[in-house]
Amino acid sequence: MAVGSVFTAQRPITATVLIVDDEDATRSLCHDVVTDSGLRTRTASTTEQALEILDQMPVDILITDLRVPQIGGLELLKRVRSNYPQTAVLVLTQYGTIESAVEATRLGAADYITKPFHIPELRSKLDRMIRLLDVDQENRVLRETLRTRPGFADLIGVSLKMQRVYRLIERVSQHAYPVLILGESGTGKELVARSVHFSGVRRNKPFIPVDCSSLVPTLIEAELFGYVKGAFTGALHAKQGLMEIADGGTLFLDEIGDLPFDMQAKLLRALQEKEVRPVGSTDRIPLSARIIAATNRDLDASVRQGTFRQELFFRLNVVQIKIPPLRERKTDIPILVNSFLEKFSEANGRMRAISEDAIARMMAYDWPGNVRELENAIERAIALGTGPILHAGDLPTNLQYGTGDRLPQNDELLPLDELERRAILRALREAGGDKLAAARMLGIGKTTLYRKLKHYDAQSQPN
Repeated sequence: MAVGSVFTAQRPITATVLIVDDEDATRSLCHDVVTDSGLRTRTASTTEQALEILDQMPVDILITDLRVPQIGGLELLKRVRSNYPQTAVLVLTQYGTIESAVEATRLGAADYITKPFHIPELRSKLDRMIRLLDVDQENRVLRETLRTRPGFADLIGVSLKMQRVYRLIERVSQHAYPVLILGESGTGKELVARSVHFSGVRRNKPFIPVDCSSLVPTLIEAELFGYVKGAFTGALHAKQGLMEIADGGTLFLDEIGDLPFDMQAKLLRALQEKEVRPVGSTDRIPLSARIIAATNRDLDASVRQGTFRQELFFRLNVVQIKIPPLRERKTDIPILVNSFLEKFSEANGRMRAISEDAIARMMAYDWPGNVRELENAIERAIALGTGPILHAGDLPTNLQYGTGDRLPQNDELLPLDELERRAILRALREAGGDKLAAARMLGIGKTTLYRKLKHYDAQSQPN
């Protein structure tokens, strides 16, 4: 899947692009491409002029040459990342200056382009950066919208399938009938249950989650219904059951499909009679908690196989909410990624961004572990990544060498020397500038990599 097909937002007509280059021809060419794209354009021939413009007005994208006069493009990039973190940077670099391009991406440049470049190449990279800005803007709007809706703060996604989930949550949250949440492991079933509870009329009452798969079989009844003193060996005092503790609120029965068959009958009776009897007691306690159940199993199949009681299934399945797996809502991946970046970056005290290569790998992956696996992948990348930009090389191995590990499709025929140079540069970018790691990715020795880097840099020097 091409990265460009991921982003569908409309281009912001107020986006401003600042072009910094001391060559009149390059500034003019970039200016024409940017204005033809319907964007506002400012130009500067020195870094001092660029910084003055950045101080005067918001700039969405900075296109800068690395050899621009005065403080230089790399120092300008550092100041932009420090003082204007919302500005995306596209670096212009001379042919063969691999070390500078790698350093620029390590410092936070979103992308680079090698001089001399073709207009379609610049336009393509500019379009991708605009789409990334659109997604970032959508993220901020979405997070603000969710924060203003009680109970929805932890659910992220703008896909049509998630929008249907939101609408169902809003409808059922105002009522008390049972809800059955279906979804694969890692899709966020408990988040949906919490959203139903905390966005509804019971938000000020208890929300009690129960993992049916982790309860000790011999103690399930005592945990759910409670017990009186002396009911069994070790019952030295009476204890309230979870169904009683959830009085007036919500009892969330997670992984209900793992509940033992005999316990299903007792739960069914409690739900039908709306009362529970603690173990060892003759008294009955009224049940006023709302029941929300969830499972990753196919309960219809379990009913047919005789491992789940049909009557209990009917009792729980008054309203059904099915959560789509992440592979069916891949348009939500960039938004989820940015949310997790924000979460873990704040915890580590250092804000991180993500490269387009890394996003492409994640879009190509099917995520069998769903949102939970994606969250773990971002946490791992932040823990192991060294620069402000997380690259594909920072992702787990199954993403680095999975379905997304394909060379770009291009009809242009290139000399072998140029193909090799590009492969080396790509490996260095994905390795975050680590030459030893890049050499391993390429299957060559570190000495060979150094020799080739020296060769390409020598080629770029004027005679």
